[in-house]
Amino acid sequence: MPTDATVPRPDAPVPGHGDPHGAGVRRFGRVNWLGTWTLMEREVRRFMAVWTQTLLAPIVTAGLFLMIFTIAVGSSRGEVMGVSFLHFLAPGILMMTVIQNSFANVSSSITSAKVQGNIVDTLMPPLSAGELLVGYLAGGIARGVIVSVAISLVLFPTIGLGVANPVMALVWVVLGGAFLGALGIVAGIFAQKFDQIAAITNFIVTPLSFLSGTFYSLETMPPVLATISHANPVFYLIDGLRSAVLGVSDSSPWLGFLVVALSTAAVGSLAWWMFRTGFRLKA
Repeated sequence: MPTDATVPRPDAPVPGHGDPHGAGVRRFGRVNWLGTWTLMEREVRRFMAVWTQTLLAPIVTAGLFLMIFTIAVGSSRGEVMGVSFLHFLAPGILMMTVIQNSFANVSSSITSAKVQGNIVDTLMPPLSAGELLVGYLAGGIARGVIVSVAISLVLFPTIGLGVANPVMALVWVVLGGAFLGALGIVAGIFAQKFDQIAAITNFIVTPLSFLSGTFYSLETMPPVLATISHANPVFYLIDGLRSAVLGVSDSSPWLGFLVVALSTAAVGSLAWWMFRTGFRLKA
């Protein structure tokens, strides 16, 4: 027979949900720090488990881009904005690699969970929409940062390129990872199968990264196309990183920072709403 001490009272607080002294406490204030950290750790471990695909492959691809342009163009291209074309190209390729990997990390994680039917394992724990957003974004940002550091340490020295302002370069990389990570959440939730993710990557993410000043300066563009490029947030990401690495840019880095921050907030808010309402996540 259970004693009075072992029978829980109907009004007894559940550990971790209002009981500040419970053994299962997971929240500090209103944030589930343990749950958020666990989701972040899961997302990082997920891409680290296949590092040859998620980390090594992007570095090789970036190196191939630089090698091909060196062979095909070489010194015949001359200087762009006062620096050699190869040096002008390198920050753009780095940011392009960061945003593509951040998007792929988050979108594939959510889409895989939906297709395999285990997204419920993420939705069932006591995690709010904001905590889910932070957890997934952290994985995308972490992958982008690791790739960018590896490229900077491995490829930049081979072309004789240093980083003028490492702190600002890291800020732009984190911003790029956050913006495309949030877009990856939206795409992953919206997509019902991998074909739809591939379509979003091919027709939205790739054009945004290629038509954003990665391989050219807006000074060489017709005025109409230059104006259209200024409406592309990825242009400001690449231009901002180029400013941090080389000290030259097509536009004001502060304007770029504002545009990217507002764009990230807008896409992040949409991702939060999707988590909050269960859009395409709950049957």
